[in-house]
Amino acid sequence: MKIALIGYGKMGHEIEDLIQESGAHEIISISYKNPAEKLDKDGIAKADVVIDFTSPEIIVNTIKKIAGMGKNMVVGTTGWYGELRKVKEIIRKSKTGLIYARNFSIGANIFFQLTNFASALCDKYGYDVAGFEIHHAGKKDSPSGTAKKLASIIMKNFSKKKTLETGRLDRQIREDELHFASLRAGRNPGFHEIIFDSSADEIKLSHSAHGRRGFAVGAIKAAEFIKGKKGIFEFEEIFTKL
Repeated sequence: MKIALIGYGKMGHEIEDLIQESGAHEIISISYKNPAEKLDKDGIAKADVVIDFTSPEIIVNTIKKIAGMGKNMVVGTTGWYGELRKVKEIIRKSKTGLIYARNFSIGANIFFQLTNFASALCDKYGYDVAGFEIHHAGKKDSPSGTAKKLASIIMKNFSKKKTLETGRLDRQIREDELHFASLRAGRNPGFHEIIFDSSADEIKLSHSAHGRRGFAVGAIKAAEFIKGKKGIFEFEEIFTKL
């Protein structure tokens, strides 16, 4: 499979290294090796799938350009989900395929499933719940897309949790609020923890990324899945098919 990369930061380098090590695919184009560059449209035109890890400020415009070229896309950029309806319309009109994820890590997707099961059970038996996440100082969005996904899973299962609160609380938290805090410092590639608490005990579920390799593996799996398909998918949807 011929792959075009958009974005050449830490994730772009990780994907490139993994593909070179495996030899299973080929990178034929890299856009934005530096901020002054433009999209390598000639290279992208030869690709089977485009993988993007850039920034939420430009991603929707990039999706529009890539879909306009008739190319399928993996979007690893987070923080743009308020524009999801617009992106779905772009993909529908272009008759292309796109897959996105809050987190492409296989382990993180297992963590989503565990959180779904545990939150339903803990709500049934009267536990309260909260969460927090830590990421490196260079991460541009807060809370992370993974944190937002975990929060949505919890609120789906906890009957009393109706509102997500991600900021500082200078008051007593309301019973209907889910508090999910974020820390940004250092080089941590990603840590998320869910805490279930009752008068009797405390249960914790956590996922800690050891590096970016797991995200790169997932992004390549997503590229293999989306090649030749039409429509928009979330990585979680096809997880059991991998």
